[in-house]
Amino acid sequence: MKTCILLLAAVLVAVAHVCESVRFGPLCSGNPSNTRRTSDSWGQGHYGARRGSRTHKGLDIVCLDGATVYAPFDVTLNGKVIVYTDPAKAAINNGINLSGAGLCFKLFYVRPDRTSGTVRKGQRIGTMLPMQSVYPGITSHVHVQMCDKSDPTHYF
Repeated sequence: MKTCILLLAAVLVAVAHVCESVRFGPLCSGNPSNTRRTSDSWGQGHYGARRGSRTHKGLDIVCLDGATVYAPFDVTLNGKVIVYTDPAKAAINNGINLSGAGLCFKLFYVRPDRTSGTVRKGQRIGTMLPMQSVYPGITSHVHVQMCDKSDPTHYF
């Protein structure tokens, strides 16, 4: 029993170390350092920011409307994401599920070039959708959300 506990502890430490060393490469053309959305008239882009009665469950990375979106590391494309149920937001109602480097995450407000297969780090995934058409004056951004809705900030 003691050996099993020690083995489990060693595995958990190894997994934690691998996850800590993962860093997102550039997501958007024009933003090689993954600058984060700060505060604008629509709110703030950090994980945990207030959204009325709820909290923001992702991290917003600045990305101009129409910019190219890249794979942050080698990823598998795991299907399309529908972001909203509101038809008034149809222009930005798209995204992609991805996995790679031991992580599962979603990118919102991206029109993916395709929704399955693999993409190497730095290769094109898709195009940033026209966020200004839905939220005039917002800092346009890709929303990065972990599949388990945990904080992605330490990966940037």
